[in-house]
Amino acid sequence: MDPAGGPWSLLPRPCRVLVLLNPRGGKGKALQLFRSHVQPLLAQADVSFTLMLTERRNHARELVQSEELGRWDALVVMSGDGVMHEVVNGLMARPDWETAIRKPLCSLPAGSGNALAASLNHYAGYKQVTNEDLLTNCTQLLCGRLLAPMNLLSLQMASGLRVFSVLSLAWGFIADVDIESEKFRRLGEMRFTVGTILRLATLRIYRGRLAYLPAERAVSKVPAFPALDRQDQPGPVDTQLVPLGEPVPPHWTVVPEQDFVLVLALLHSHLGSEMFAAPMGHCAAGTMHLFYVRAGVSRAMLLRLFLAMEKGRHMDCGCPYLQYVPVAAFRLEPKDGKGMFAVDGELVVSEAVQGQVHPNYFQMVSGRVEPPAPLEPQPLPSQKPQQTPPPEPL
Repeated sequence: MDPAGGPWSLLPRPCRVLVLLNPRGGKGKALQLFRSHVQPLLAQADVSFTLMLTERRNHARELVQSEELGRWDALVVMSGDGVMHEVVNGLMARPDWETAIRKPLCSLPAGSGNALAASLNHYAGYKQVTNEDLLTNCTQLLCGRLLAPMNLLSLQMASGLRVFSVLSLAWGFIADVDIESEKFRRLGEMRFTVGTILRLATLRIYRGRLAYLPAERAVSKVPAFPALDRQDQPGPVDTQLVPLGEPVPPHWTVVPEQDFVLVLALLHSHLGSEMFAAPMGHCAAGTMHLFYVRAGVSRAMLLRLFLAMEKGRHMDCGCPYLQYVPVAAFRLEPKDGKGMFAVDGELVVSEAVQGQVHPNYFQMVSGRVEPPAPLEPQPLPSQKPQQTPPPEPL
């Protein structure tokens, strides 16, 4: 199923949108910024809106689960990435999820991370910017009305919980920084810098097992093994996955190393408005970026990687502990329940998890007009060939 339909389409003119705004996101100035930066541009572009303020965690999810979606041409989320996560999971929890997920979405940045908005800004060809400049660029995308299909990550947890991700799943260092820096939210994007420095001071190692399905080995439609079909839950069938209690299929790659500093599955180019995490290009349909850093990396090298990430140059640092591969699915099994999981920046229980990308599953306002090129594994300049049996070339 490909609910997003054709490759690109346009919102109508005039256009009616529902704006879900989190007044406490980021530095707490979202409503003021909407009035000063967004509303005038919408008026010029003949985009009418109804504004709803979210009042608590998961409020946006509750609103879209009960909303009459036919009233709107698009749903606009003005907050950080967490509220977009709520909206997509709310749409997928509806009885009419197959129709609901077709409703176009738009991200206007007003949080502290704004990774999804930064990615859309990048795809549109704008230079990397932050704060009000990023908000203005994303509002101009909404006024331009162009829609592009986006991948959706379906996550299955050992507890039976199913979660949908629009951006990322992080385990280890990145998740720790994301979650533990919540207390510095009023600092805006600086919270991540502060959190990174604090976590580097007491660097943790996480023991677990990682396996993945390289993008070039993904079965296109009908799997060669029994698919994981959960008829008791809404959403598409994860044809690439088998139950967590079973070994991964033989055509998957199992990473031999067991100790990690971080694991990151990323659907887009940015991990924050100033964190250009995936400079290798936009994910092809049905593909996500998988990064992991093995234990043994020094604090100095890890800091160097994060500093270089602002300009997308971390892959040029020659770090032998950093690995990257484009994948269609993955499985991650933490040992002893250690390490936090962050899905789209939101904390979830640390337990075995596996995920599969569903290609072009929903539409977002975007300036991207060219189809993405398929990604290839990126070997690192200083990495030496490994002896048999190696992991998939990275």
